[in-house]
Amino acid sequence: MAGVLRIGLVGAAGRMGRMIAGLAAIIPGVAIAGATEATGSPHLGADAGTLAGLGASGVIVTDDSAAMFAAVDVVIDFTAPAATAIHAALAAAQGCALVAGTTGLEPAQRATLDAAAKDVPIVWASNMSAGVTLLLVLAEQVARALPDDYDIEIVEMHHRHKVDAPSGTALTLGEAAARGRGVDLAAVSDRGRDGITGARARGHIGFAALRGGDVVGDHTVVFAGGGERIELTHKAASREVFARGALRAAIWTQGRAPGLYSMKDVLGLGG
Repeated sequence: MAGVLRIGLVGAAGRMGRMIAGLAAIIPGVAIAGATEATGSPHLGADAGTLAGLGASGVIVTDDSAAMFAAVDVVIDFTAPAATAIHAALAAAQGCALVAGTTGLEPAQRATLDAAAKDVPIVWASNMSAGVTLLLVLAEQVARALPDDYDIEIVEMHHRHKVDAPSGTALTLGEAAARGRGVDLAAVSDRGRDGITGARARGHIGFAALRGGDVVGDHTVVFAGGGERIELTHKAASREVFARGALRAAIWTQGRAPGLYSMKDVLGLGG
């Protein structure tokens, strides 16, 4: 595979893994060169290309993550927080770049990514789409420009099967808005309201989570002031936007110095 970017997929049989494999097949200069699933998965021994609906590729799904990390240039990870922390350590040990789109990381797991990023380039983002990345930038800019008598509310909607709320993207949007105002999100965050809650606290950032149907992901940041309201909205119609972003990030890591990067770096929008 001389001159070809060798990509490894963890969770290769999952929805995102299959979609990434399918898209990689039509992007020049990249190839899926490794694929893993958890021990005990019924997909072990399957061909990654066949799983993606492409026909046999010769890349067999295994549970030997260490061997895969040693054989590829970059690994894409849309798994779970505990697994992503393990994969970050493997990436550092094997000298392999990592692109992680996992949400819900605990502080200790984020620390593992920070430590691994001292040795290899790691791109971590709660949302890999270009549109959401731009929304983050805009939310921070608007929050910085407006006084705190403009109330900030973040509304998100996802499919009925999503298990966490608010979404990782909603929380990242809250962090962007809080950064724009120069405050700590944890100190001003309102997570849902029920019953007699009293008047809304000035300067707080509220979250509302909606669940239903097959919604891929809708996010709106509302700035509500006296006599006017600004709404910044992103709606994902297909998970393909996340897969495309992940592949773009994987290509971008090549030749980069070690460090923990975001999609803003990938898009040239700063850290």
